[in-house]
Amino acid sequence: MSRPDPQEEVDQLLLNARLRDELEPFLDESVEVVNTRVMTTRLENEYLASMLEWERAPVLPIARWFQPELELPASESLNDEELSQLLWDTIHKLYQQRIALDYTDHLTDRNLYRLIVRDILPSLEKNIERSNTFLHWQCIDANNNPDVWLRYYASDEERARWYEDTGYSVPPSESPPYPRRMPRHPL
Repeated sequence: MSRPDPQEEVDQLLLNARLRDELEPFLDESVEVVNTRVMTTRLENEYLASMLEWERAPVLPIARWFQPELELPASESLNDEELSQLLWDTIHKLYQQRIALDYTDHLTDRNLYRLIVRDILPSLEKNIERSNTFLHWQCIDANNNPDVWLRYYASDEERARWYEDTGYSVPPSESPPYPRRMPRHPL
């Protein structure tokens, strides 16, 4: 095992002190989550830098994360082919901005497009520049629409737990009607 470079250790300690100073105005219990006994100074610095970036990140409608701002025509003005092409172009643009869409396979192309226009693009979110940070947009609300969740996405264990918790019958498990190969980033 190679010995750590002493200069690298000093640089990391200096960076750590600077990051902690810059984070001081934002201090809360999340800094206490850092367990310096199990985390190297380099990893702690990455964590602190990500916290600082989060605190400083602007909150913008997702549409304004794009230059120029991403504006889409109303779905009613598009035929099915135009809509499908524009939907996939938009899905890839969102992914390039580190936005991954999850649980889309129960939605028609038109309904997914409408969800993007109505819910995703105007949503106020922190725009974080880190290339390894993705916003995962779940295109289903399992609390407000448990039938769809249970039918198409829930595992056998989740279905059993839901039944135990609620006592309501569970709909039959089915394959989603509109399977898609979405761009993926780990959760």
